[in-house]
Amino acid sequence: MPKPLNLVVACSENRIIGRGGRLPWHIPEDLAFFHAITRGQTVVLGRICYETWPGVAQDGRQPVVITGNRTLARPGVHFVASVAEALTLAQTLPGEIMICGGQRIYEETLPRADRLYLTLVHAEVPGDTWFPEWRHLAWRETEHRESHDANFHYTFSILERQ
Repeated sequence: MPKPLNLVVACSENRIIGRGGRLPWHIPEDLAFFHAITRGQTVVLGRICYETWPGVAQDGRQPVVITGNRTLARPGVHFVASVAEALTLAQTLPGEIMICGGQRIYEETLPRADRLYLTLVHAEVPGDTWFPEWRHLAWRETEHRESHDANFHYTFSILERQ
C-alpha cells in the first residue's frame, strides 16, 4: 500500500506563499511547527525551496529535490527531474512523504494529497508565488488551532481528504 501524501504549507488568505523566492512573512511559531512536522520525514521540494532551506537534511529528513540543476548536489540529498520521479523515490525512503513546495509542486500534488497541514495567515499579502485553491476539495478538518504574533493572526489546521 502506498504511503499517504501530505502537503505542508503556510499561505495567506489570497493564497500567497512566496515573494522573490522567500516567505512573505516571518512567523517563528509556524517555522517551528514546520520543522517539527517534517523532522524525520521524507521531504519533497523544488529547487528554490531547497536553496532557501539550508537545514533541509538535518533532523533526520530525507530531502528529494525536483530540479534539472545537478550542480546543487550534496551528500544526503536526492535529486530528481519530475514530481512523478520524486514520489516514486519517496515511497522507498523512511518516514512519511511531506510535500514542502513550491507552487508547481503543490499544483501537481494537491489533487492527490491525502492530508494538508495548513497554516492560514489571516491577511492578504503581495507576492509572486501561490498555493493552488484547496477549499473546493472535500476535506475534513481534524485539528484547528488559532494563534497570533505581533504582526499576524493565523490558524493551524490539519485537513484530511474525505
